[in-house]
Amino acid sequence: MKKINTIDLFAGCGGLCEGFEMSGHYNTLACVEWEKAPCVNLEKHLKEKWNYTDANRRVFRFDIQRTDELFYGWNDAEYGKSLGLDSCIKNKKLDLIIGGPPCQAYSVAGRIRDEHGMKDDYRNFLFESYVKVLKHYKPKAFVFENVPGILSAKPTGKPIIDVIKKTFDEAGYVVLNDLSKAIIDFTEYGVPQKRSRIIILGLSKDEYGEHAYQIINDFYLKVLPSFKVKKKATVRDAIGDLPALYPTADFIFDGKRYSHTIPKDSPSNHASRWHNKRDQEIFRLLANDISCGEKKYVSTASLKQLYTEITGHESNIHKYYVLRWDEQSNLIPAHLFKDGLRHIHPDAQQARSITVREAARLQGIPDDYEFVGTQADAYKMIGNAVPPIFSKKLAEALYRLLFKK
Repeated sequence: MKKINTIDLFAGCGGLCEGFEMSGHYNTLACVEWEKAPCVNLEKHLKEKWNYTDANRRVFRFDIQRTDELFYGWNDAEYGKSLGLDSCIKNKKLDLIIGGPPCQAYSVAGRIRDEHGMKDDYRNFLFESYVKVLKHYKPKAFVFENVPGILSAKPTGKPIIDVIKKTFDEAGYVVLNDLSKAIIDFTEYGVPQKRSRIIILGLSKDEYGEHAYQIINDFYLKVLPSFKVKKKATVRDAIGDLPALYPTADFIFDGKRYSHTIPKDSPSNHASRWHNKRDQEIFRLLANDISCGEKKYVSTASLKQLYTEITGHESNIHKYYVLRWDEQSNLIPAHLFKDGLRHIHPDAQQARSITVREAARLQGIPDDYEFVGTQADAYKMIGNAVPPIFSKKLAEALYRLLFKK
């Protein structure tokens, strides 16, 4: 079976392309990412799981804004030396480009936190580099993923989504007229986490002509929805079978400090970050409050008050949240690399925040993706990833719609 050639832009640790690989229909020609830790992990995973023996040549660590160098090669103190994307793709026909720029500039939460509303953030315009790659390789289709907040972002005073749609049109691609209909609730596709993203499918005017609009409408109204699950997955479904990690006397292992047990049968990356005794008591109190049904600390006001009573400080937002066994997790964010206070394990006896492996499972990342490097790097990569549980279904839907003969 001839596979569909793809490249992944802003690839991160590869959550999007992981799902495409899992479908069995696609061949990853290249992945582009500028941060070192995701590139190291993606290269390792492509080689060990997907048997790309030349993964070091397919993963390009480079700044996509330097687009000409990305195509034709570079020699750089930070990024090393490369012959560029063209040397990798050569005369192969590129069918599909997937990926999406970092979402922080478009997210509503990011705009609230930033004193300038993210208007001065360069990431507002990284889509321009994405489009330059589209123009250069002219694939049949593309998938552009981002946060729903992109629909309301106005860094220049006008909706950025209107600028993006116009740029896609000028590049020769058709997208959905009303992109609010492109917002996808991932829980409907089996992801055990409350996460919605905008998935923009673009089709080449040259390839699909007057049929492009109908095909795109069919994708959103018929094909992709056919992959929805009948029953949503829960936190229990995702992490309920993992070995318990209980508080213990602090100990040092491999040069790291631990506050919780590490069972011998634990899968990779399933070790609790270190928690002091005060935080353990808070976690136990809050998880017990949920499990016993008292629910004294479920409101924002009560959680903020608890934080002030314990720390002596005030916060505009509540710092704590306990996962519920029989619901979907709250959003798994990149912020997890800083702390896990809003992702407390539901078992009060464990008195801890979630592990890297638990975060990965809630993000739909399979256990055979072993994260290397620091724990903080792993949390950040996971929070930035597209859940492979969804991206596999997306890949299947695109194959059925565009490529299956």
